Amino acid sequence: MRLLSLLHRWTGAITGLLLAVIGLSGTALVWEGYWIGLPGAGDPVIADPAALGRVVETARATGPDLSYITFASEEIGLHQAIYHDGSGAYFSQDAVLVERWESFWERPELWLFDLHHYLFLGEAGKTITGILGLLLLAFTISGLILWWRTRKTFRLRLFPARWTASAVVRHHRDLGAVASPLLLLVAVTGSAMVFPAVTDAVLSPLAKDRSAIALPANSPAPTAQTDWPVLMTRAQSAFPQAYPRRLMMPREAGAPVAVRFRQDFEWTPNGRSYIYLDPFRALVLAVDDPAEGSAADAVREKLYPIHAGKVGGLAWQMALTFAGLALVMLGTLAMWSFWFAGSTKRAVGKLRPRDALRA
Repeated sequence: MRLLSLLHRWTGAITGLLLAVIGLSGTALVWEGYWIGLPGAGDPVIADPAALGRVVETARATGPDLSYITFASEEIGLHQAIYHDGSGAYFSQDAVLVERWESFWERPELWLFDLHHYLFLGEAGKTITGILGLLLLAFTISGLILWWRTRKTFRLRLFPARWTASAVVRHHRDLGAVASPLLLLVAVTGSAMVFPAVTDAVLSPLAKDRSAIALPANSPAPTAQTDWPVLMTRAQSAFPQAYPRRLMMPREAGAPVAVRFRQDFEWTPNGRSYIYLDPFRALVLAVDDPAEGSAADAVREKLYPIHAGKVGGLAWQMALTFAGLALVMLGTLAMWSFWFAGSTKRAVGKLRPRDALRA
């Protein structure tokens, strides 16, 4: 038990600040639909495929080399276009430019997303956040084991009773015990998304063989003559009852245009239903319908919406907010009590009684 306590304390003291950053940024992202605050952000969604096609035309004319455009949703009533050079724009649902930026640093929802997922370090940062998720899982389990011995002294407080090392540690244990179910869920879902190979191995008993979607390798590239309203209308015909969520331009020569839809049974806000199209002839080339997937696919699809608060309404957003703020306090107070509170106590102990009173 002593070894477990040492591992818990030392690892938390080293990684506590990073976990606090992850918790705070994640909490802010849960509520992004409320604080973006641009004109039209609260508009109701108009899911007319021809109108969406006109928005795509405007987005392509506004910036160079469109990468993808995410269509308006109930959370944010604006279309978001992202370009290959890192710039982007918001458009109203009647295809009017609302906001334009040259770098993601100009939009807080974009750099907060990058901070939470990548720590501003790209793919290496993504791996680090996945490891932090696994550490959070270990912290939560080991913390519950350590707390169990002192459970009779449990007191739930917003802040420590006193700002001493022992009081902070007691507060840390009690707060961690209360938040542990949510922290376990956040840690598991986050790490599962970062390490898909591990997730696939765990879910392999629920998986089933499924033929890969055959896509042509010589699809023509979109041009100025591409009729985007017609193309979006054709895409909608493949999923008449689904919601168009994102249009993605070809990433390489010969690849088709892809449109993501969200069907009613899908939890992921942008859906996992794909339509692949020939932009020259506005023809549907292939359809990837998650309704034909396995139970493992269904579980994977639910990881992100649970982790990000995209399901469950206000109640789940509040629960995730508590988990995020608890993680901030657990991380920062763990570091403070380990690195600073102990040194302060030792420094005071070295003073003579009279000097200690003056201090």
